[in-house]
Amino acid sequence: MEPDLIQNSQPPAMSNGDGYGANVIRLRMTDQIKELQTVLRDKSTCRGDFIFFADRLIRLVVEEGLNELPYQKHVITTPTGCSYDGLRYIRGNCGVSIMRSGEAMEQGLRDCCRSIRIGKILIQSDEETHEAKVFYAKFPPDVHTRKVLLMYPIMSTGNTVIKAVEVLKQHGVVEENIIVLNLFCTPIAVRLVVKAYPSLKILTSEIHNLAPVHFGQKYFGTD
Repeated sequence: MEPDLIQNSQPPAMSNGDGYGANVIRLRMTDQIKELQTVLRDKSTCRGDFIFFADRLIRLVVEEGLNELPYQKHVITTPTGCSYDGLRYIRGNCGVSIMRSGEAMEQGLRDCCRSIRIGKILIQSDEETHEAKVFYAKFPPDVHTRKVLLMYPIMSTGNTVIKAVEVLKQHGVVEENIIVLNLFCTPIAVRLVVKAYPSLKILTSEIHNLAPVHFGQKYFGTD
């Protein structure tokens, strides 16, 4: 008999009633999350502290992203010989990082899912037209059968994410199977991505007019 498949139905510890639609989910704001955001936005934060606090916020976003994946009922036997009715995630998930800043989120995903497959995509803007262009894309060969956690920490315009989703769809990925994991995004970016792809999900820690666009340079020490 087929195992029971379950989409997480627990009350979300997040907010999605902000006028952007049910598929845009923000982490529930706590003092801890606000502190992490503050440190990452502070120009006086040294690189060591920046990486430490960024990794903490990434881990929170990744763990909430995992709550969006389907799981199934799973009965196990405890060390005392008792049966326990539990759950386990369905196989067939993968991560895709938009290089280079998205690579900062890879370790956080691996910390939660040690064996998960991770693809990469490099997108850069044309200096003259400012159009987003794909320079490199490498995905698991069966990416079209998987749920995809698309990692990109800063969305200021939304153009890069839109191009990345376009490439994933060209590889057969269903729009509904894409979950964007993001740290900071602007209202303009959210609206643009939602308008282009209303069926994907966006999970972020903050929607604010000012995005910390220095994130990648600071994290990788290229500022």
